[in-house]
Amino acid sequence: MNARPKKSFGQHFLHEKRYIERIVSSIAPKDGDTVVEIGPGEGAMTLPLLAVAKKLTAIELDTDLIPGLQERAAPIGELRIVHSDVLKVDFTALARELGAERLRIAGNLPYYISSPILFHCVEHAPAIQDMHFMLQKEVVDRMAAEPGSKVYGRLSVMLQLVCKVTPLFTVPPGAFRPPPKVDSAVVRMVPLPAEQLPKADPAKIHAVVKAAFAMRRKTLANTLKGLVDEATIRELGIDPRARAETLAPGDFVKLANAT
Repeated sequence: MNARPKKSFGQHFLHEKRYIERIVSSIAPKDGDTVVEIGPGEGAMTLPLLAVAKKLTAIELDTDLIPGLQERAAPIGELRIVHSDVLKVDFTALARELGAERLRIAGNLPYYISSPILFHCVEHAPAIQDMHFMLQKEVVDRMAAEPGSKVYGRLSVMLQLVCKVTPLFTVPPGAFRPPPKVDSAVVRMVPLPAEQLPKADPAKIHAVVKAAFAMRRKTLANTLKGLVDEATIRELGIDPRARAETLAPGDFVKLANAT
């Protein structure tokens, strides 16, 4: 019996088989992988992933969905369900608990909290091998945007500094029940190796990026006033008259180190 999607949880259940197969194929799970799914819903992705990986941990907040998931999963493999808000899950501790070097995370994320979930996952990047998420297409466009793009912003910079972000394909509204009012897209995020990570205080990077994009039409000399002075910006080889959207992610690391 199909569950009734709950608006309060932002639920849109994926049901179209060809998109489910494309997602599972993109993830390409192997027997022995430690797969963690965020928001399994009715199990559209859970069951085919479980069939290959043999074990899977799912994080689900909606208690009404858990019994049906466990029942459908029982003949296929070992499904462990963590009943929790994903923002409260410590992925680093979960990896240790599961005896995994790194986790492979997947999920059809609720649109209304997708950005907080992305930032939460990135905080645990050393414990994660890769992430495959379905999100609102507009969010995926922002995640992967390059400098100069109209949608390049804080999300683009903060994620690209710690992950390689690759949009994979678009999923139309009709593939879900109920259909959302927007297109969705699947994205792959692979945490960068330690040697490629920014050599700067994360709090300072966050402060600089937040300030720089707070007023997109203003120049860096204006937006970073009080953080980095105009002369220092120029000494870093960055034009103080430039706008934040023209800077590469690495430029924000230089600015953070100058604060």
